[in-house]
Amino acid sequence: MKLVNVTNSYKQLVNKQLENTDAYFVKVYSAGNTTVVYTEAAQHAELLIVNKKRAVRKTEINEILTYVLKRIPKEKYDRNQISIIELKDVIEISIPMTSSLVES
Repeated sequence: MKLVNVTNSYKQLVNKQLENTDAYFVKVYSAGNTTVVYTEAAQHAELLIVNKKRAVRKTEINEILTYVLKRIPKEKYDRNQISIIELKDVIEISIPMTSSLVES
């Protein structure tokens, strides 16, 4: 699976996320019919995985989560604290941070 950064195509979504949440960083990726919204805040990171054509596969969830976790320093999160909520065509993954992602 290849994730393509399509953030520039979702300017309104990104602006709304930045205005209405505690997020300071938002990226949108596409993998065919699957869209991934990654948001980062001081104490957590969130992933929203959406596919309106079919259910999101477990392998997709694992690949996307692995892709994101490679970009977060290992000492900043505890893998056992990650929560995954699975609905029909939407997956939400919450990654609580053990220390702030933002350097003071």
